[in-house]
Amino acid sequence: MFPEKNLAWGRNKSCIRELAAYGTARKAQIGADKVFDFSIGNPSVPAPPCVNNCIKELLNTDSCILHGYTPAVGLPELRKAIADDLNKKSSVPISPDYIYVCCGAAAGLVISLRAMLFHDEEVIAFAPFFPEYQVFTEAAGGRLVSVKPNEALQPDMEEFEKAITERTKVVLINTPNNPSGVVLREDTLKKLSDILKQAEEKYNHSIYLLSDEPYRELVYDGEPVPCVFDYYHNTIMCYSFSKSLSLPGERIGYLALSSEIEAEERDALFASISGAARACGYVNAPSLMQRVIEKCIGNTSDISVYKENRELLYNGLKEQGFDCVYPDGAFYLFMKSPEKDAKAFAERAKKYELLLVPSDDFGVEGYVRIAYCVSADMIRRSMPAFKALAEEYGL
Repeated sequence: MFPEKNLAWGRNKSCIRELAAYGTARKAQIGADKVFDFSIGNPSVPAPPCVNNCIKELLNTDSCILHGYTPAVGLPELRKAIADDLNKKSSVPISPDYIYVCCGAAAGLVISLRAMLFHDEEVIAFAPFFPEYQVFTEAAGGRLVSVKPNEALQPDMEEFEKAITERTKVVLINTPNNPSGVVLREDTLKKLSDILKQAEEKYNHSIYLLSDEPYRELVYDGEPVPCVFDYYHNTIMCYSFSKSLSLPGERIGYLALSSEIEAEERDALFASISGAARACGYVNAPSLMQRVIEKCIGNTSDISVYKENRELLYNGLKEQGFDCVYPDGAFYLFMKSPEKDAKAFAERAKKYELLLVPSDDFGVEGYVRIAYCVSADMIRRSMPAFKALAEEYGL
């Protein structure tokens, strides 16, 4: 009666969604202050003042203009502002003509994959990765190929080389990474680029690097986030203002094509992206938020809050005996499960009202993801629960 894959995606909810529903129910039963919900990556700091100030100013704009349709690709002035901002980060010039404003990075990924993939072509993703990558890829008719990480949770380049086949069309990266907080290093990107160039020559077709970067500004300790445009010619960047400006519910972002994609191919790819967006029903990104972003681009929320939370959580967990990966960016911490089955560990954590996401959802085993975009007070209050959980495992 209905498409089988659609039913499967609707019924087979990820652990993240199941935990969100469980957490809502538990908070209603015993009180929100007694549940330590580390499952959701929802920004916990306010948007910077420029956002609300800009919204107030825009209310004086003609309503028909303010809330009317915009060009499908986005307002010209916003696309120029985005290009200007990218050109401060990239040595490769980025043109506003190849920027598509869309409903967050997720929409950018969806339409990029639909634009590029033919049936059964392959997308390589480096675990751990956001679970929806598989849904996005399969919905576009492709097949996701997962490559395991090395011990530092950087992509394993030897395994990557083995994974590339004649059917490889896209390599999907995420930096800073959700769920680990790891930032892809410059040497990693250089090696990845070299491998991709060799593969393009071997198979005589383009392979695209699709970079998912909604956490780009959320980095700490001066950790650099190398600009992917500087390393590989066939690159598409997907970005969202959800995290940098604390606007996840407003669904605003963009995708940008490298100017080093061969000109004729770049034109055809951008036309295909526009067609894919149309086929998905993306008429245009929210008009009001396009105008807000134009005025606020380059600003960020107070990310020092996340840095303080990282230190508080990481140090607290280490004191309890847990083994954690120190995150360079984003607002997630990857903690090793004391038992092989991370799902069983996460289930046991519920006894102490700790909601942790097992890493199986992200393509690796033996870890849990802990989102520290929460209040510092909740982190402090959760420590006795983590201590009790650690004692249960004899840590």
